[in-house]
Amino acid sequence: MFMFELKPLSQDAIPAALEKAMRYRLLNEPGEAESICQDVLRTDPENQQALVILLLSVTDRFGKNYTVGVTHAQDILPRLRDLYERAYYAGIICERRVKAQLYRAGPGAALDAYESLREAMTWYEKAEQLRPAGNDDALLRWNACARIIMSNRLAPRIEEKIVLQSE
Repeated sequence: MFMFELKPLSQDAIPAALEKAMRYRLLNEPGEAESICQDVLRTDPENQQALVILLLSVTDRFGKNYTVGVTHAQDILPRLRDLYERAYYAGIICERRVKAQLYRAGPGAALDAYESLREAMTWYEKAEQLRPAGNDDALLRWNACARIIMSNRLAPRIEEKIVLQSE
């Protein structure tokens, strides 16, 4: 296997690179956006915009036959400095994971989807408490989750109790 030394991005090129990463996301090319964000983060490891775009690019790939796991997206969260963004993007991760589960529609997908949507809604409620004035993004996402639950008639798991009879 060939190993290459990656070429570093200059500090001055970061704004244009981030715009290009956003464009690739909009073109449904999350792998390209992720690669650009990795280059930006090699030059500026704390760049918050690059971390957000990276997280979104990773979650764009959920359920689309890419070898990307939820853990990869969750590993980015602690690097976000803003508590609102941590809570909001934790909700995004849950919500996008659910949508991938519903798309695959395997056994138990609806039950798992309900639980994951409720988890996303909990994160959005936390983000709501931390949101800056005029930013209702968390409310919009909470409402979207509620609509998915209602339109798909999702419900929580019913716990079954096993009664043992003595002889």
